[in-house]
Amino acid sequence: MQARFVKMHGLGNDFVVFDERAAPLGLTAARAAAIADRRSGVGCDQFITIEPPPPGADAFMRIRNPDGAEAGACGNATRCVADLLFRETGRPRQVIRTAAGDLAAEVRADGTVQVDMGPARLDWQDIPLARPADTLHLDLAEGSLADPAACSIGNPHVTFFVADPESVPVAAIGPRIECDPLFPQRANVGFASVPGPDRLRLRVWERGAGLTRACGSGACAALVNAHRRGLTGRKAEVVLDGGALRIEWRPDGHVLMTGPTATAFHGCIDLAAYPA
Repeated sequence: MQARFVKMHGLGNDFVVFDERAAPLGLTAARAAAIADRRSGVGCDQFITIEPPPPGADAFMRIRNPDGAEAGACGNATRCVADLLFRETGRPRQVIRTAAGDLAAEVRADGTVQVDMGPARLDWQDIPLARPADTLHLDLAEGSLADPAACSIGNPHVTFFVADPESVPVAAIGPRIECDPLFPQRANVGFASVPGPDRLRLRVWERGAGLTRACGSGACAALVNAHRRGLTGRKAEVVLDGGALRIEWRPDGHVLMTGPTATAFHGCIDLAAYPA
């Protein structure tokens, strides 16, 4: 059972993309996790399937983390899928439906792709948290790290503001915060510094994926939380391990993310070699 895929990435945040618009391929959670494995599969930060478009959208995008669990939104994956659809149709504007809602994307004249990630959600119920809390100043600490802010960008994010993200042992601390009982759906964990009012440096531990070179929704969350703290304006360049994204939190609450995409290679895989 042969199936074609595309390996893409946004600033090193990499995806295996399968197209199921013509017919289902049997891409179960177990099979997605096996293909996402970097030793025995293709390897990726997120496993993406493009599915038939529901009314009002150009495609449905299903997102799975490397453990097979579904995610609500992924900004860099949305930008990659929008670029694929643009190359297929010639239309620079696409509406991509996800489990978190519709995301409008546009391929710009300079080749970058911008996606409207929708409104940032700030109430504790919407993130969600396990109990009522001030999402601007969470009562949460891990060693010397404390006082993070939280919001939802289609999935839960918590941001710690630190002097130097490079000095934070992200791989050790990230998993513990991700699985803290405060986060019933686990959380993506960002560690951000603020070199200036229009610039952030960010590293992100993604739930179910670990430390990634870039996290688009994490960059959006970091800008939102930094602005709420009075640390930045509503627009900033967010520098991740894999490169920079331009983030804007509009007055209407919507968050825009702009950056490059890349196609690494096209491939074909024997799905029967992976457990369903």
